[in-house]
Amino acid sequence: MLEVNSPQDMQNHVGQELGVSDWVLIDQDRINRFAEATDDRQWIHIDSERAARELPTKSTIAHGYLTMSLIAGLPVFKINNTSNMINYGVNRLRFTSMVPVNSRVRLRTKLLAADEVKGHGVRLTCEQTMEIEGQSRPALVAETLMIAYS
Repeated sequence: MLEVNSPQDMQNHVGQELGVSDWVLIDQDRINRFAEATDDRQWIHIDSERAARELPTKSTIAHGYLTMSLIAGLPVFKINNTSNMINYGVNRLRFTSMVPVNSRVRLRTKLLAADEVKGHGVRLTCEQTMEIEGQSRPALVAETLMIAYS
């Protein structure tokens, strides 16, 4: 895992892969909790019997936004001496493959830009790729924005 002393130090890593997270299991309990939290109870996520009959995965699948939300909780780099870091937005997001229940996913992050902003901050533009264990196509590819303040 990349570790730097300040947000400004991230400018030395533009164009580089910052790291890869550990694998995380996407089990039915996690999917069900996300369905409850978001009121998205579509059968493809929560009805195992119907999914076994009708989906190509033969199982329920994770919500796309569930896999996207994991980006925030899968750290692949650390910035010391930061007062705070906020999620600023997403420029581009594509869900490229279904994530079947009981799959493991991990996050691969590449730093595309590190631009100074007011208030001693650095806006980090990252290419985020959520990989699915054993599959060649990722679950998603996103260009995210974060601001780290010193």
